[in-house]
Amino acid sequence: MRRRTLMTVLAGAAAYPRLAGTQQKVMPVIGYLGSTSPNLAAPFATAFRQGLDETGWVEGQNVAIEYRWAGGNYDLLPALAEDLVGRKVDVIAAPTLAAALSAKNATSTIPIVFGVSADPVEQGLVASLARPGGNLTGVSFLTVELMPKRIELISELVPHAGVIALLVNPKNPQTEPSIRGVQEATGTKGLRLQILKAGSESEIDAAFATLPELNAGALAVMSDPFFNGRREQLVALAARHAVPAIYEFPEFASTGGLISYGPNLAVAFRLVGIYVGRVLKGTKPAELPVEQPARFELIVNLKTAKALGLTIPPSILARADEVIE
Repeated sequence: MRRRTLMTVLAGAAAYPRLAGTQQKVMPVIGYLGSTSPNLAAPFATAFRQGLDETGWVEGQNVAIEYRWAGGNYDLLPALAEDLVGRKVDVIAAPTLAAALSAKNATSTIPIVFGVSADPVEQGLVASLARPGGNLTGVSFLTVELMPKRIELISELVPHAGVIALLVNPKNPQTEPSIRGVQEATGTKGLRLQILKAGSESEIDAAFATLPELNAGALAVMSDPFFNGRREQLVALAARHAVPAIYEFPEFASTGGLISYGPNLAVAFRLVGIYVGRVLKGTKPAELPVEQPARFELIVNLKTAKALGLTIPPSILARADEVIE
């Protein structure tokens, strides 16, 4: 990695005040290792701070937060994690799988609280959900496990679709498990699967441009922090290409996406904040079982369905937690 690139990213942390003293820390310091950028992650960082508040920690009053942002470039995360470790922060919040893996590789002593959309046991982050062991614990969103359910929903919504496209970010560590889950689900239903890869804005545009030649009747978007930050672009492209698409988080449906099924991301980030707060009060990560969502939300956007000429089956409407008209 070029030194200039790293220094530029580190300088971006100046967007937030550094409240730790230069000689000694006057209050505990949290290292927040973000995979995207401050503006894209703002709603979730707010939910994280709400969780801190609930455990008695208020940024700028009795705790400081050192933010580091990779800007969607996952290759920068290892160096950013090393920087936080070098600053001897008291705990690291790693709200993505790539961030959690980078933090884990950087330290075996500083507590790490993750928020990952993958199986943390399979990824080697913890020994088990009930007894994490080591210096890591956190929240698992179960997004990979839910991919087959999303395929079931989109095929029920678009029964004539013989080809399903799956948009993935090849830089995401959970891409291969996601693909395997979708391959199994589409194979069971006799559907053909086409994989689209995108790790930048221009690659997203290029991926959507291939949909007509692939004869894709529907699209599933993999859970990914980069994609989460490009909600408006993804939803606009799905509308432009008239492709029915299913997403993970409710924010996509509220932005204009057709349908979403998955956990409430703000709730998950709040849980990460609560766990960080408990660690700051002395609880060891090994003593905190990995949290998982208590419920998943099915959101349907009827306005988008109408624009696509789709009729939402009563079976889906009956299960929907929210219907946007």
